[in-house]
Amino acid sequence: MKDDQIMRSAGEIRDVATGSLSRRAFLGRLAVLAGGSAVMLACGAEATAVAPRPASSPAATAPPEEAQIEAGPVEFDADGRKLLGYLSRPASPGPHPGVLVVHENRGLLPHFPDVTRRLAREGYVALAVDMLSRKGGTDSFPDTDAMRDALRGIPTEQIVEDGNAGVGYLQDQPYVISNRIGVMGFCFGGSITWLMAVGNPNLRAAVPFYGSAPPLDTVPGLQVPVLGIYAGEDARIGAGVPDLEAALKAEGKNYKFITYPGANHAFFNDTSSRYHPTAAGEAWLETLSWFEDHLMDS
Repeated sequence: MKDDQIMRSAGEIRDVATGSLSRRAFLGRLAVLAGGSAVMLACGAEATAVAPRPASSPAATAPPEEAQIEAGPVEFDADGRKLLGYLSRPASPGPHPGVLVVHENRGLLPHFPDVTRRLAREGYVALAVDMLSRKGGTDSFPDTDAMRDALRGIPTEQIVEDGNAGVGYLQDQPYVISNRIGVMGFCFGGSITWLMAVGNPNLRAAVPFYGSAPPLDTVPGLQVPVLGIYAGEDARIGAGVPDLEAALKAEGKNYKFITYPGANHAFFNDTSSRYHPTAAGEAWLETLSWFEDHLMDS
């Protein structure tokens, strides 16, 4: 291990002692500290070099048959319409904090139920809502292009409402702590996550992955701590980040932005050609730390 990595690890140990770094995040980082090239984290106005953390351990796929979790499809009502989803939860009775997962712009593909199972492994009840439910569900479409086109035909306001209905469904479950619900989403789902964060007072934390900024005039209404995950090669989404950050700073909002150089849009999705293992692993650890701080800790 290089000297600068040793010093950085010592600094993280001090952070644990003062409570500024979560215990879970620290242990995950310590377990996978060595190897690879350095990653730069842009956090607010600051940029800090950190040791690399490969994705294989912290973001590993979680099969549905794992003994420590229970997972499978669910249905629930929203304004008289049936919504489809996938729910994963720890096998222990709980209650546990909840997390809503919002998929990318091609429907509830297998990667997103897997994300819910990874969260359940970490102690959360996680629900991914099929945002194509009102058009028959993701499985009713012949291919991903058809899914994308159908999703484009649904008003954004309706998708946000269905996401909020998912939050309500989580709150109604006896094994969920109703006032400890977070939301995370990817690409299109990251944009929906921002819109939910500025409009849903029942949320306690949000983690949008490379999502478009919400209308800046909605930022004053944000009451949710937000961890924004971005990709250095994602010029389209990145173009909106400076103005969004300026608005958040002006309003004194609780947020943290992280940008991963060398990674592109959709880098977390391990079924995508843009998957970036190092960035995905680090982003997963940061997400767990954020949710632990705002959903687990009292």
